[in-house]
Amino acid sequence: MNKAELVEAVQNALGKDATKRSAEDAVAAVLGSITSGIQGDGKVQIIGFGTFEVKHRAARMGRNPKTGEQMQIAASKSVGFKASASLKGSL
Repeated sequence: MNKAELVEAVQNALGKDATKRSAEDAVAAVLGSITSGIQGDGKVQIIGFGTFEVKHRAARMGRNPKTGEQMQIAASKSVGFKASASLKGSL
């Protein structure tokens, strides 16, 4: 499912009175809230769905796949997602 399909699913879930614009706004509000929550607290937990959390990756040595020479990979941050037990169970 991509974002357009998600908007359509939200519109259908809201009922016949919902417009595509209102569904887009709802999806954008949820995604924006998750983003700001991760930026602020470093973690967003949605009970029954899962947890989004900032993951810290340490600096490490790697290899350039083209040349095979060693190179330093800088430390970085990424976002991880851990599904809740109920979400895993529904699969």
